[in-house]
Amino acid sequence: MEIRIGLVEDEKNLNDIIKSYLEKENYKVFAFNSAEAVSEVIEEDMHIWILDIMLPGKSGFELMDELKQIDPKLPIILISARDQDFDKILGLEKGAEDYIAKPFSPKELVLRVKKIIDRCYKSEDTGIIAGYKIDFNTHKVYDQEALLDLSSREYKLLVLMYNNIGRPFTRDEILNNIWERDYFGSDRVVDDLMRRLRKKMPRLQVETIYRYGYRMEDK
Repeated sequence: MEIRIGLVEDEKNLNDIIKSYLEKENYKVFAFNSAEAVSEVIEEDMHIWILDIMLPGKSGFELMDELKQIDPKLPIILISARDQDFDKILGLEKGAEDYIAKPFSPKELVLRVKKIIDRCYKSEDTGIIAGYKIDFNTHKVYDQEALLDLSSREYKLLVLMYNNIGRPFTRDEILNNIWERDYFGSDRVVDDLMRRLRKKMPRLQVETIYRYGYRMEDK
């Protein structure tokens, strides 16, 4: 299947770089420098859109609203020079699949695009990371044919990191995703959980970010 990606970014150099990285992955990229320029292809069958929020004229939020009216399930990644919780929360509430703040690595953006495409357009019931197989139907994880003994929270942590390869998570974000509202106390329980997961799955490439949290890579 040929994956068609719409890209709207008014910074020409960044636009060119993102387009180049995506095309190296054999995606067909339609790149624009403003929301108005999208009007001719807005109803084209794109698989995913990448929108800068701060565009000249019509904003990325406004363009996303128009795209969602055509296809409410259309995956959209928002990018912005403003790393603010308000923008992120508003974007996710409006239906964005992901949000990434500038400056960012083009490789990280490509990884996020891949994960979203896999999740939205492939009917895969399993995932592979560092040679481990994740069965999303049974919530079981295998090393070759050997079943790994993961707790429910260890499995949730693994899936969270797997679905967001390259994205850094704070300890608070992990707490909110894994424990939700069931825990009150130190965020150091996240370190304990990650330590146990690493011990059971030593080939995982998980980076500890000093005074921040964790990020998983797929090398």
